[in-house]
Amino acid sequence: MENMNWNYPTPIWFGLDRVREIQKACDSLNIKNPLIVTDPGILQTDIINKVNNALTNSTKIYSNVKGNPTGMNVMEGVEKFKEGQHDGVVAVGGGSGMDTGKGIAFMAGQKRSLWDFEDIGDYWTRADINGIFPIIAIPTTAGTGSETGRAAVFTKEDTHEKKIIFHPKMLPSIVILDPNLTLPLPPNLTAYTGMDVLAHCLEAYSSP
Repeated sequence: MENMNWNYPTPIWFGLDRVREIQKACDSLNIKNPLIVTDPGILQTDIINKVNNALTNSTKIYSNVKGNPTGMNVMEGVEKFKEGQHDGVVAVGGGSGMDTGKGIAFMAGQKRSLWDFEDIGDYWTRADINGIFPIIAIPTTAGTGSETGRAAVFTKEDTHEKKIIFHPKMLPSIVILDPNLTLPLPPNLTAYTGMDVLAHCLEAYSSP
């Protein structure tokens, strides 16, 4: 398989074993102390070892991420981000891990509530853009598309509603798309995420 790079508009580094280039991606974004954000399932695989081994210095991991991430997951991650004096996020996983990582990088420098940035009208202009940290996204599934999206979905605990949080700067700065990272996925999840890809394609084709 041939390695390739393209923009969507996010730069996407595609190819086998390109997870080894995480340090190069961090260097290009001037990230010295990244926080790795993932979910408990990924934490039990060899994927996290590959990510850690590719970084020059060991770093902290935040993995308290639910299958449908909550605002509390994000804000707890923000506290870990600040405690560790991190300067960027490496979000590893499916949609839950990547959305949470994007939320943490976005909220780490904000003074308003997460819900003040819901995707309504021009709410996104409330954000302090200087308080948004760079994100490197490393998907381990197909289907969600979170790695090239400018939004994330979180559940509001008190109302149990899912809310879309949007800002153009939530778009990851670099995506590392390594097909090898999808191999530990169980067959049923591989099938589910494949159908998710098909659904997104049909949606794009049929929506006005």
